[in-house]
Amino acid sequence: MKKITQFLSIVVLMLFTTIAFSQSTITGKVIGSDMNEPLPGANVIEKGTSNGTTTNFDGEFSITTKASSGEITITYVGYTTKTIAFNGNQDLGEIILQSSEVGLQEVQIIASVAVDRKTPVAVSTVKAADIELKLGTQEFPEVLKSTPGVYATKSGGGFGDGRINLRGFTSENVAVMINGVPVNDMENGQVYWSNWAGLSDVTSSMQVQRGLGAARVAVPSVGGTINILTKTTDVEAGGNFYTTLGNDGYKKFGVTYSTGLMDNGFAATVSASKTDGEGYVDGTQFNAVSYFVNLSKQINDAHKLSFTAFGAKQRHGQRQNRHTIATYRDSERGKKYNSDWGYKNGEVAFIEDNFYHKPQISLNHYWDINDNTSLSTAAYVSFGSGGGGGTLGSDGEVAGDGRSKFTSDDYRIGEFGPLDFDRIIDENIALGANGSTAALRASRNDHNWFGVISTLKTNLNDDLVLLGGLDFRNYKGIHFREVTDLLGGQFIINEDNVNNPTGIARVGDKISYYNDGLVGWVGAFAQLEYDVNEKFNTFIALNASNTSYKRKDYFLYTPDDPLRETDRYNFFGFGAKGGANYRLTDNHNVFVNLGYFEKAADFDAVFPNFNNEEINEDAENQKILSFELGYGYRSDKLSANVNLYRTAWRDRTETIGFQLNEDETGFANILGINAVHQGIEVDFVYRATDRLDITGMASLGDWRWEEDVTGVQILNEEQEVVDTVDLYIEDTPVGDAAQTTLALGINYKFGADTRLIVDYNYFDRLYADFDPSDRGTEGAPDPWEVPAYGVFDAALTHGFSFGEFDASLTARINNVFDTEYIADALDGTGSNAQTALVYYGFGRTFSVGAKLKF
Repeated sequence: MKKITQFLSIVVLMLFTTIAFSQSTITGKVIGSDMNEPLPGANVIEKGTSNGTTTNFDGEFSITTKASSGEITITYVGYTTKTIAFNGNQDLGEIILQSSEVGLQEVQIIASVAVDRKTPVAVSTVKAADIELKLGTQEFPEVLKSTPGVYATKSGGGFGDGRINLRGFTSENVAVMINGVPVNDMENGQVYWSNWAGLSDVTSSMQVQRGLGAARVAVPSVGGTINILTKTTDVEAGGNFYTTLGNDGYKKFGVTYSTGLMDNGFAATVSASKTDGEGYVDGTQFNAVSYFVNLSKQINDAHKLSFTAFGAKQRHGQRQNRHTIATYRDSERGKKYNSDWGYKNGEVAFIEDNFYHKPQISLNHYWDINDNTSLSTAAYVSFGSGGGGGTLGSDGEVAGDGRSKFTSDDYRIGEFGPLDFDRIIDENIALGANGSTAALRASRNDHNWFGVISTLKTNLNDDLVLLGGLDFRNYKGIHFREVTDLLGGQFIINEDNVNNPTGIARVGDKISYYNDGLVGWVGAFAQLEYDVNEKFNTFIALNASNTSYKRKDYFLYTPDDPLRETDRYNFFGFGAKGGANYRLTDNHNVFVNLGYFEKAADFDAVFPNFNNEEINEDAENQKILSFELGYGYRSDKLSANVNLYRTAWRDRTETIGFQLNEDETGFANILGINAVHQGIEVDFVYRATDRLDITGMASLGDWRWEEDVTGVQILNEEQEVVDTVDLYIEDTPVGDAAQTTLALGINYKFGADTRLIVDYNYFDRLYADFDPSDRGTEGAPDPWEVPAYGVFDAALTHGFSFGEFDASLTARINNVFDTEYIADALDGTGSNAQTALVYYGFGRTFSVGAKLKF
């Protein structure tokens, strides 16, 4: 028995010894070639097994292999796969993964992409894989709703009608850039996401830089910058087919193909998709065709050219008008209720809709002048065509209840029902030679936009980098209304055009107004960066710009009237900002930034009454002072950030037009409307296991108007003071965005190709939107506070082999528990729930998608 025991002990010992000697421990650090920064979350797999791990927040990994020799495979979305042989225990050191896209690094220079723990700004980045997983049928800005400081909604609920606020600032004061090219409207600063209906299909990454941001171009963003990088061209040949099906008839089909980088240095990627559906909200049917083309050519070691063109031609029904809570509850359709549509000849017809096509075309040239200096230049052009539908006439012959035919209950099919277009058509036909009293029109906002951005980067020495550049833009906005449907009539009378004495207008004729807004922009910027041993980074940046406005009016003035075309009015803006980041240890870093800039008044502030006679030559620059302090923590398990910010906004543009009497108008140029936006933001990612990540965010804002503004003068056309106006806004909360937002999420990997995401988002202290110039009563209550709400979203994706191809299936559910909530509100009389006009958020929605790679 003793001998048997000894024998078994020897066998067991030999077995464990064999296993021990057959294993190896492999360590290393994975770095991305484009930004020379660690890649957290990269997959490291022992080839031929399911044994694997992922890199930590510093890109480091350690894996115990099952065999003493073999190969490991390292993968990361957006980078080419790398396979490395091993034999025994090894430290592989830094492992460089090459970007899977040609020219991405050069685009990042123009786009001013912020680098984690180096660029001293508050930043959050969403990669293409997460966008694809989470988006589904959501609006593109909603992908960012778990980001600190962000409030994003679907607004009225039409396709592409989403909106986003950043630290309480609306899109007019948030710079949105695509590949470093600004896309905010040159006249009013707004961003119309419906113009970019296919952008999500071709986005490589989306970065939110809160506050001052890292943008080097002279873009005066108050709340922050949303930096979108599209795909360039893929290094490897291949492509994919994909489709998504969702609630309310949502259908999307698309294809992408890349030639890969050829031996002659040429590469091309093309992508196209078609999307249509009925819409969750009544009367919001939509269709869109989007496209993307990128051609890249490596001319030689010093020069590279890249051509990009993308856009989406879309049309969708809209819900333009909010309603009271009582109206939604009384309607059979509940939160889906929409009054802006109807039936014509048995088919859906829109009272309000949107149609637009805005191709964005750019040619980028990258020149490596020498080892220390490079020049990146982007020349771009955009031609926008389209607008929004609406009503015309009906004031001359109103319904029995005193409202127009388009809003009267008498012209509805049932209570709170769709509009009966056929009744209006019959009445217009009966009028015969007298023409229509009610018709449909489109308000057009076409534009031609040309620009050049050029950035020079030079390494002065090992520690100092100097960047400088120019930003030139020329914009022409073409504004008019046109008759689109006479609803059975032969013509309609519109007397707003002094050059048309008859006032007769037919389908296709311009009506109401026709004018051009001409905007010029010249900007220059310079930035000096100091980088010492990866411990201390600092920068100082200066920029200056001149914005010029000019107006032409083809309706209010005859061709020989000198007032038909105004002079150019120039506004000089400038800015200065600086910041520093210091890595206290490998785990801790702190940063600070401070900046001041002046932003030109909007176009409408210069021409407040939309004519060429009343020019507001005293329009003031808006003045912004911003400060931020941040702390970051990185370890194997936890990545966390804490940011404190304060932005003081002085002389916000506020110009009000007045109808003084039947023949005379006036305006008030209101200065001194000031606000302070301050708060704290916390976000974290906790890697509980190799499979489970837990994410979280808390954003607590305190956004208020600072002081009352009284005794503002109202001037008539002769610039004479005829009255005064008072605004009582002191200590009033800023509306239109939730000042408290919380998020908690889990990201669980069942395997290398299967993962589940569950996100919970909570919103509180959302005050109804209001115009400060409407608060003319002393002692008025704060705007109505919308009830707090929270929603759950979930998404599951699974990758698998389909014959010789890789395939994936994705399922998404948004608002899992069908929570009822109000997402947008406009303050009403008395600032209460009974008078507020609101949009309800969507209930439960879903989508399923499939992708086949070839």
